[in-house]
Amino acid sequence: MIPSPCFILSEDKLRTNLNLINRVECDSGCHIILALKGFAMWSAFPIVKQYLSGCSASSYNEARLARELFSGHVHLYAPAYTDLEFPDLVTLSDRISFNSISQWQRFSEQALAAGKSCGLRVNPEINEVETALYNPSGPQSRLGINTRELSSLPAGVEGLHVHALCESSAESSQRLIEALEEKFGHHFTALKWLNLGGGHLMTRENYDVELLINALSGLRQRYPWLDITLEPGSAIAWQTGHLISTVLDVISRGGIDIAMLDTSATAHMPDVLEMPYRPDVRGAASPGKLRHTYRLGGLTCLAGDIIGDYSFSTPLNIGDKVIFEDMIHYTMVKTTLFNGVQHPAIAIEHSNHEIEVIREFGYDDYLNRLS
Repeated sequence: MIPSPCFILSEDKLRTNLNLINRVECDSGCHIILALKGFAMWSAFPIVKQYLSGCSASSYNEARLARELFSGHVHLYAPAYTDLEFPDLVTLSDRISFNSISQWQRFSEQALAAGKSCGLRVNPEINEVETALYNPSGPQSRLGINTRELSSLPAGVEGLHVHALCESSAESSQRLIEALEEKFGHHFTALKWLNLGGGHLMTRENYDVELLINALSGLRQRYPWLDITLEPGSAIAWQTGHLISTVLDVISRGGIDIAMLDTSATAHMPDVLEMPYRPDVRGAASPGKLRHTYRLGGLTCLAGDIIGDYSFSTPLNIGDKVIFEDMIHYTMVKTTLFNGVQHPAIAIEHSNHEIEVIREFGYDDYLNRLS
């Protein structure tokens, strides 16, 4: 009864993550909001809103989604704003962060006139992210203002916004706080808030939650007038669901067996090709470890639409299900309709173990995407 391919979110696992995040928020005295760039499954917002008070958005569409379907606080940040969209963004947002001094000079007057609390994104230039593609804090990063550019705060700035982590540890969060204080702490007396961004993967197994709480609590004690906000993306939906796919064909080429699936790395799991990233497959192991090894191939015509090589204890046959784990954060929001391949359906497994199919996609979705 479940369509294939299909993303399935577990309500119980989502609530487990949100309960832990709520404890961090309560024990540290900080605010934690949902980063829509990592998890924008609005059918789950009624659950998330029970725990979190707002969202961070980076575009008009995200800001409107946050305002209309989530409500609560909306913190806006984008690397660059456009003249066309910014007036609407102002009406949708509570706080607005600017990526550069030139963006501040161009747009801040509109935001301040509307009574919005404005801030600057800064770059602490720390190296806590191994994969260069996802490291926002390198010395040549286009994201944020470094300390050499910010000798003094422009009039009207009420906050600083930093995002320097990606699926990082509590130790990384602690080092981020230390770097922020060292390089930008002399500005804190003039501020009302700090946004410590995302990448704080507090729901990962063996994450040192108490260290994070202590680091955040210490920051608040040193600067009690500052409102401290975090906006994790991955931590909200970490390990909360999977992507079900089906084997359509099994072929042999050049001495390897290839299982053709009804999903795609290119269209549905782009991090596989961008990072590269290797998703976990339920019941599978690395190539050669189990008896039967297959290359899992995607459905598009792109030659490189390859998910990876995996081994299984039994042969794969047409019609078998292949389940990719931990597919709900970031993966869902990056899917495309490339090549017109069938987009995965979206479903929620509720606490009573009933699976509700929220959305299936068809030709009209493809047509409207390209009209």
